[in-house]
Amino acid sequence: MDLEKSDIKYRIEHNPAYSFLVLDLQANQKVVVEAGGMAAMDSSITMKSRMRGGFMKSVGRIFAGESLFLSDFTAEMGSGELYISPGVPGDIQHYYLNGNNGLIVQSSGFVASGENIEIDTKFQGFKGFFSGESLFLLKATGKGDLWFSSYGAIVEIDIENNYVVDTGYIVAFEDTLNYEVEMIGGLSFRGLKTGILGGEGLVCRFTGKGRLWLQSRNLYPLINFLYPFRPIKSSD
Repeated sequence: MDLEKSDIKYRIEHNPAYSFLVLDLQANQKVVVEAGGMAAMDSSITMKSRMRGGFMKSVGRIFAGESLFLSDFTAEMGSGELYISPGVPGDIQHYYLNGNNGLIVQSSGFVASGENIEIDTKFQGFKGFFSGESLFLLKATGKGDLWFSSYGAIVEIDIENNYVVDTGYIVAFEDTLNYEVEMIGGLSFRGLKTGILGGEGLVCRFTGKGRLWLQSRNLYPLINFLYPFRPIKSSD
């Protein structure tokens, strides 16, 4: 279990490759889970789905590649366990927000949170475009527990001043860090085009002091590797 404070009892099993998050909800305790994340639960727990942040905000999240719905799980009929499985094989990390700090998470990384955590999108503008990623990140604020996931294992790094990371490996970072996306290796315009489409040659430069979480694998090279093997419908 994480050494940080937690309001909800939990354990992470089978990490870092195929992590399961198991929440031990006490009577009347409530947790918010990304839609489709529930794998199993005790019958004492009830589930209710809802739109995230209302209709207009939800429209923006569709373009961000996020789910339109969240699921609220409440231990209404006594304590029970809730099993949560992320969408891709990898690790799960716990983070506790104390009401003063904030956490920025990749748009597909949200797994679950306590009911007092506000999950919202943060518009990146051209930063998102040039990183080859979604135009949106998630920003978590409030007080309570948050869990996020990765593709591959999660590595935590303490940043003091300046640090450079390939954009495809970023999972989450504290909002005390500033960041700018830039080219690396002096690429030409042709290289810029390749970088945007292929995810290479683009890095994120962090400045300030705070924690950064990276994933040990990049999903986009795997997608590029599998693309030639995709089924193709015959024109006959």
